[in-house]
Amino acid sequence: MNRYKTMSAIVISTAAVLITLILCIGSGSVFIPPADIIKSISNAVFGTGYDVAENTQNIIISVRIPRVLLAFFTGASLSVSGAAVQSVLCNPLASPFTLGTSSGASLGACIIFAAEITIFGNLTSTIFGLTAAVITTFAMIAFTRKLDGNLQSSTVVLTGMVLSLFINAFVTLIANIADEKYKLIMKWQTGSFSGRGWEAPLYLLAALIICMTIFILCAKQLDLLTFGDEQAQSVGLDSKKSKAMLIITASLLAGTAVSFAGVIGFVDLIAPHIARKLFGVRHKILIPMSAIIGGIFLSFCDLFARIVITPNELPVGVVTSLMGAPFFAYVFFRRRSAKK
Repeated sequence: MNRYKTMSAIVISTAAVLITLILCIGSGSVFIPPADIIKSISNAVFGTGYDVAENTQNIIISVRIPRVLLAFFTGASLSVSGAAVQSVLCNPLASPFTLGTSSGASLGACIIFAAEITIFGNLTSTIFGLTAAVITTFAMIAFTRKLDGNLQSSTVVLTGMVLSLFINAFVTLIANIADEKYKLIMKWQTGSFSGRGWEAPLYLLAALIICMTIFILCAKQLDLLTFGDEQAQSVGLDSKKSKAMLIITASLLAGTAVSFAGVIGFVDLIAPHIARKLFGVRHKILIPMSAIIGGIFLSFCDLFARIVITPNELPVGVVTSLMGAPFFAYVFFRRRSAKK
């Protein structure tokens, strides 16, 4: 992309993000005009004293903004981790979801729910979920290296999928044993942004900034790995070490998102594909654009989940799956036809 196109993309993306956030904050069981949203934010941040109903301001500041930001940052985190994993493994169907990261985080959080452990307060399930996600990723890499020292794409993906199925069986077992916690675990398994407060989006934003910075600094490595191990090694890149480091970083980011929001599938598949189509494959551009597209996509999925059956709401993971499963099939069959 030349400088003009890059600047245009930045301006359009910024405008799209602002419009998305305002629309998603204002929409719900009660519509709130954009003017009231801006006044409420100004009152909360600068103490300007604009005339806004107290109840409206509380809804905006305490409920909707934290939820919308969590949805946006979750979508951005999943999309960025998906883009990185797809490039590292040269596989458009690869993602932290297929590598076992999401299943590991799910298992850690479900154990906490079932055992009712609150050692770290509201962050207990997040900390244990992230820890389990990291352990799962290390286990996957260690096992894959036993089978294939070069960490080839097909071996990594197959190992991750087998590990995911194995872990998901334990999650189902725990959910059924937990009895009264069954509904809570199953709800978490399909993703939710409700009732998380301000802690979750702020912690997730910190993780997103750190991991995105690592990916952008490693953009050249990601660019080379996109062309395969032989091409990367021909210019002196240690592909095994680079792959392991980048997969672990992606798993940390995805594991943090899953630990806060629950299991939400297909975002890490759909958004990176759209970003590649629109902005190309250079990772200095692809990584931030994947974050923006993923954030916008999941924000609108959450909005749809909130309003489609008002006053109840759908699990956001159901909405992403309804959209993602056909997209997965499209990518899979298009890839097969291209190889023929």
